Amino acid sequence: MGVEENTVDRVTTDDAISTDTGAVATEGVTTLAAGTVVYPIAPGYRVNVRRGPGTQYGIVRTLPYGMSVPVYCQKPGERVSGPYGTSNLWDNIANGQFVADAYVKTGSDGYIAPRCD
Repeated sequence: MGVEENTVDRVTTDDAISTDTGAVATEGVTTLAAGTVVYPIAPGYRVNVRRGPGTQYGIVRTLPYGMSVPVYCQKPGERVSGPYGTSNLWDNIANGQFVADAYVKTGSDGYIAPRCD
């Protein structure tokens, strides 16, 4: 199933994120000094990072608990249900690396970044 393939494990953790080196946090969203905005992954989840926008794409790595990620662009793909709803949006967090938006606390059900090419 899509949701189980996207997550590795679930435990209870705090929603806190680190704001070292001049970062500013507002309701879970952090803006780093360089202007890059990062969004927290849902607490208690280790989320798989995939090569494309769906669980059929290979896993690049797994994000640790309490991780926050930048969202450079977003792309429609496989519909996934997670703690922040059901969505077909996937967030590009690095070159060739995507996570399901349903696991990222962006504060929106829609696009918060440009569409990926």
